[in-house]
Amino acid sequence: MNMREVCRHALLVAVVMILASATLYAGRPDKSGTAAASELLIPVGGRYTALAGASTATAFGVDAISWNPAGLSRSNKSAEALFSHMSYIADIGVEYFAVGAAFEGFGSIGVSLKTLSFGDMEITTETAPDGTGQTFSPTYVTIGLTYSRLLTDRISVGATANVVTERIDRVTASAFAFDFGVQYSSFANLGGLSIGLAVRNIGSSMQFSGSGLLIDATGTDLRRPASYYEVQAQTDELPSVIELGVAYTYNVDDQNRLSLEGVFQNNNLSEDEYKLGLEYGFNNLFFIRGGYTFSEEYIADAYPYGLTAGAGFKYSFTGIEVGVDYAYRDVQFFDANHTIALRLAF
Repeated sequence: MNMREVCRHALLVAVVMILASATLYAGRPDKSGTAAASELLIPVGGRYTALAGASTATAFGVDAISWNPAGLSRSNKSAEALFSHMSYIADIGVEYFAVGAAFEGFGSIGVSLKTLSFGDMEITTETAPDGTGQTFSPTYVTIGLTYSRLLTDRISVGATANVVTERIDRVTASAFAFDFGVQYSSFANLGGLSIGLAVRNIGSSMQFSGSGLLIDATGTDLRRPASYYEVQAQTDELPSVIELGVAYTYNVDDQNRLSLEGVFQNNNLSEDEYKLGLEYGFNNLFFIRGGYTFSEEYIADAYPYGLTAGAGFKYSFTGIEVGVDYAYRDVQFFDANHTIALRLAF
């Protein structure tokens, strides 16, 4: 049995095992809202956000870093850069930057940076519930390093190591989070059929610490120096997910192409989700996209996300490819999310 056959059988076994486990371990809706670093679940980039994130099987290039790291090595470019901005809920901005490069005989390396901008917030205390007159601005940063490699012309693998840090006034927390992924194109020798597996946000728990958790314990009627005690913050898990994706791309003719994609997402701290995406491409230059996310438990009014839509185009000149993508995501109870992304490829 050659190396290609070994990889193929290993992947088939992994997919069967994950599919079996997905039926045994359902999501945990009873633990919704208890995850640490929930910013890890905020989508980035325009193309795959418009597809509702149903991109585990087909995400490629620098866009794939945050969805399935196995897709980074599937780019036909030597180097790529992605800049993305999302107008998130409650006037929060999500900024994302990623670069990737291919090295012959070694694989592809990517670096990513995600930050959240909250603006200034007023400081309140127990003794000044209306505010002290001072302000602070939380800092949420995720930095990632990705490696991806093509094992064969059909199978690619990848992994990302993320460092997650959060600072809120005088308290901080940090964690390590890891993503792993596999993609298999032309599955079962069917051209256009792809499957993918991604395991994301596996890592250490998070716990806040710092001087902001110190409470004055000095008695008013005692003659002793000032003393403090520290409040012990809760330790929380990261929002880990397992995603199984399948996609089929149909070339209508030389200029028109349709791609239908689906993902089952198993969540460790919330209800499981299902994602569907459809992309139409004209002449590999202009794209229209749509998607939908739903959950068995939270359908209709109780589930915050649902319809997504977007468009994009790309143009090449003097060896540089420029792509612009826009994504819209409907949100219950809040204003809709809007994402604009710029991609440069060389």
